[in-house]
Amino acid sequence: MLRYAHLALTFLTTLPLPDVGEVKEGEFKKASGFYPVAGYAVGLVLFLVVLIGHLFPAGVSGALALTAWLWITGMLHFDGLVDAGDALLAMKSPAKRLEILKDVHVGAFGLAVAVISLLLKWSLLTELHAFSWTALLPLILIPAIARFAVLLPMNLYPAARQESLGARSREGWWQMGLILILPVLLFPGGWWMLLAGLISALVVAHFAAGRLGGGINGDVYGAIIECTEIAVLLLWVIVSGGQA
Repeated sequence: MLRYAHLALTFLTTLPLPDVGEVKEGEFKKASGFYPVAGYAVGLVLFLVVLIGHLFPAGVSGALALTAWLWITGMLHFDGLVDAGDALLAMKSPAKRLEILKDVHVGAFGLAVAVISLLLKWSLLTELHAFSWTALLPLILIPAIARFAVLLPMNLYPAARQESLGARSREGWWQMGLILILPVLLFPGGWWMLLAGLISALVVAHFAAGRLGGGINGDVYGAIIECTEIAVLLLWVIVSGGQA
């Protein structure tokens, strides 16, 4: 169990952890059950940075939090979002879109998606400047919700490319993920945040699968996580803004 949690944290965060060594067949699937643990770690870093950000103007605070968000994730999911944006928004055939996913160069669609997502996150993070530390606690949950939500499409949709890292993580250990995400329900409004995350993940996955011929890949997983984080953060800020 600890090895799978260690693998999830090493894969999804830049925390200074010991090397996991050689990853055996099937271990990525098991590690996916601990994605929420990595999410809680990301959320805790965000929470602390936003608290420190209270010492600065709102815009600077938002920029610091966004920088921390990108750093702690190693831009892993952000990179997937950019690559997926290039492929999914291209007016091409599904086969051609799969080829675009392999291209290391960033196109206009990917650049546009990158800028829009960063602006959305920054603007929402600046709104948190007025929140008290107790009102900020649900921020810890949002990355965990997104990383649990991605387990649903991972189990529902086939891999777009069987040789990809995403294919090795498919059919993730959702049962363990479900256990680890249950603490979210202890927070006021946690249930609707979780529901919003699941809906967001399914909407993005459905759109992506339709554009890629029925399957999704690791880049799409990253896009799902990024879009779900933005969706839940937006909803939380809208609902909680007046109670900060």
